[in-house]
Amino acid sequence: MIKILVRADDLGYSEGVNYGIAKSVKEGIIRSVGIMPNMEAAAHGVKLLEGVDVCLGQHTNICIGKPVTDPKQIPSLVQANGEFKSSKEYRSAKEDFVVLDEVVMEIEAQYHRFVELTGKQPAYFQGHAVASDNLFKGLAIVAEKYHLKSETRAQGKNSMMVGNTEVWMHMDSMNPNGYDPVAFLKQIAENAHDYGCEMMVCHPGYLDDYILKHSSLTIPRTVEVEMACDKELQQWLKDKGVQLVSYDDL
Repeated sequence: MIKILVRADDLGYSEGVNYGIAKSVKEGIIRSVGIMPNMEAAAHGVKLLEGVDVCLGQHTNICIGKPVTDPKQIPSLVQANGEFKSSKEYRSAKEDFVVLDEVVMEIEAQYHRFVELTGKQPAYFQGHAVASDNLFKGLAIVAEKYHLKSETRAQGKNSMMVGNTEVWMHMDSMNPNGYDPVAFLKQIAENAHDYGCEMMVCHPGYLDDYILKHSSLTIPRTVEVEMACDKELQQWLKDKGVQLVSYDDL
């Protein structure tokens, strides 16, 4: 049987994003949702999903908004105004400027905020947008401390291990040549491995003033809401024998 995990990132980014994710869960195929615990709209997003059967994970964020930790304690991660350095600063840096002890402090603070928001541990544990070796090391340290299900990338392979399951991750929402999430998901299903699990990473959401001012990812979010709720696609997946799973199943 083909197993596909369709994950929604960015709950808490803005209220518009929250509404789009909530619709994608309640009416669509999203079974796993990553919360950005530091964001002001995180509580709003959690409230929208109250009582809904969905797997909630920690989408650890160190590049948008304000940290949970006192900014004075994590100078390598913040700007002069106390907000996180932008993802653009991380991408343009010639070396990893993230201090491991500082990022561990913020990751752990976000973990405690997640528990405060949801009343439970994250069902999975990973990071948002930043390719920092010390962020990845910090996530592994905190995940081990609290016995959390994290993603372990295998060196030299295109897959990663989540729990005891080998997972192949797919994301195309930033494709500059155009993005059709329905066709992309069908392609994933048509080319699925005979074992393990395929994962499609999505960022469904509606657009509001905050997201338009703070994110380079806009229209693909709205298109992914429509994809997640597409009844014809849901029937196609069923006919294809696709089992939609969550992190709880890995």
